[in-house]
Amino acid sequence: MWTVLITPKSYYEVRKEMEPLLKGCRVIYNETGRTLTEEEMCRLASGADGILVGVDPVSRKVIEGAPRLKAVSKYGVGVDNIDREALEERGIPLATTPGANNVSVAELTVGLLFVLARNLYAAAAEVKAGGWSRVRGTELTGKTLGLVGCGGIGREVARRARGLLMKVCFYDPYFQDERFIREHELERLSLEELLAVSDFVSLHVPLTGETRKLMNRERLGLMKPGAYLINTARGELVDEEALHWALSSGRLAGAACDVFSKEPPGDHPLLRLDNFLLTPHVGAHTHEAVTRMAKAATENLLRLLAASGGSGPR
Repeated sequence: MWTVLITPKSYYEVRKEMEPLLKGCRVIYNETGRTLTEEEMCRLASGADGILVGVDPVSRKVIEGAPRLKAVSKYGVGVDNIDREALEERGIPLATTPGANNVSVAELTVGLLFVLARNLYAAAAEVKAGGWSRVRGTELTGKTLGLVGCGGIGREVARRARGLLMKVCFYDPYFQDERFIREHELERLSLEELLAVSDFVSLHVPLTGETRKLMNRERLGLMKPGAYLINTARGELVDEEALHWALSSGRLAGAACDVFSKEPPGDHPLLRLDNFLLTPHVGAHTHEAVTRMAKAATENLLRLLAASGGSGPR
């Protein structure tokens, strides 16, 4: 019988639907309702054959403290919380679930476009405070959306933005699907060119050493004056101190993020700005995406465990 540790908070909400797949396994769930600490991961993973993980840390310490570990399955695609080098040293395979949350994150991104363009957050707060001042916004039609990254989520955003009659440009040195570019009338630009011409800039790249603090003070300063920034990818892509400068100085009109470098953010100065909106990492948190990710991640874990040999479900 395999022992598997399942840590994503949203997986726990659909665990009943996944039980048939896990029949015969001993399952340890994260029942805390929050992201686990490294110490908690070490304790819970110590006897695990497999780990199905969300954003909880799978560090070298966690891996070295799990002598039976044979497989890790990522609930999503971002693996910046996993020490891949430590896994490779042990020959432990890692699987991800590409595409499972593309639509949900893309739809949230488009929703944030509307929120920023029409200043809906401030308008709703005004009414709740007893006011009735009409906040003037801007139309999306004809505006330029710059996508930093044109992977699965970026492409879904591009499709929807073109449906809104926006002009879409992108920066992605790795994306070479010329047919998609032609069909959706996208324009490939350098990052500097994209920042200079875009009314809205949306980030859709993984967190790597190269992309950490990609949007620093210099690059935020290259953005079109009065533009908007959206980040539904990873919080560490943005230098938050520099973003505070850009928003408080009026260099940018607004920013909306679904991710932050530290989650929850505590009493961060950005939260005191009227032109900054932060949502609690809900991009993939729809019933459809959660179910797709849970099923795909579970199947990946069981496939990897079966390939590793040993005693599995009976």
